[in-house]
Amino acid sequence: MRYTPRTQALRSALAASIALTVIGAAHAAPPAGRLLAAQCAQCHDLDGNGRGFEELAGESASEIYHELVEMKNRTRIESIMDRQARGYTDAQMRALAAYLASLPGGGD
Repeated sequence: MRYTPRTQALRSALAASIALTVIGAAHAAPPAGRLLAAQCAQCHDLDGNGRGFEELAGESASEIYHELVEMKNRTRIESIMDRQARGYTDAQMRALAAYLASLPGGGD
């Protein structure tokens, strides 16, 4: 079979497109909430399992979210968590709660 320069160019473009798609999939964005959870790692560890602090991994997303909202809305700052929560938007708190709930663990 004989290919014209145009056909070969189209085949090359298709191959490049497929290669970029594969590379892009390998470098996909981390799960929503994972980058936010990095802020929690000092106390709750990277896997959300506490080690001396509240274990968040596997806890209900709803419960985590509601605790964050409560901390954010306190009129008097009681802990570092109150300060942390004030920096999150509602969408970020939901993403963070969903991510932590997805991690293996029993929650506290």
